[in-house]
Amino acid sequence: MSERKRVCLGVFAGAHGVRGDLKIRTFTEAPENIAAYGRLSSEEGRNFSIRIVRVLKEDLVLARADEIDSREAAAALSGKKLYVDRAALPPTGAGEFYIEDLVGLAAFDETGASLGRVLAMHNFGAGDIIEVGTAGGASAFVPFTDDAVPAVDAASGRMTVRRSYVEAAQGKEEP
Repeated sequence: MSERKRVCLGVFAGAHGVRGDLKIRTFTEAPENIAAYGRLSSEEGRNFSIRIVRVLKEDLVLARADEIDSREAAAALSGKKLYVDRAALPPTGAGEFYIEDLVGLAAFDETGASLGRVLAMHNFGAGDIIEVGTAGGASAFVPFTDDAVPAVDAASGRMTVRRSYVEAAQGKEEP
């Protein structure tokens, strides 16, 4: 039996006020959507029923959780990630992906030769970057752009990554 797939929708960013209100940094397209998919859970499996009080910024909400009733309890959650079951999310459109759908895909170059596996997706502020673990054990950080990654077929478990970008990331040549 396969393990249930979960998607990280946000992270507790701190306490607000004395009644246990929470600041939550969201990874959803619209910040208020973090409360739209039912109960959320932490990495440890603790469940939360989240209600949005208001949107603070484009990726930050003020929320309440039925399970939290004090500032101390809210502060103790700071840094903890919030997950939802993948099945609770709406289907993606053409060319859209959830990060969890990409992690683990086999990476191939334009000729079909194996490059390795997608280990993670990162965003350090300048755009999405995929981390490809290569056969030699090294990681290559490649921009997740149409040029560097011309094809993604999550259903068949594969992604095409231009070899020149992998080699450039490893210091072998420029793309």
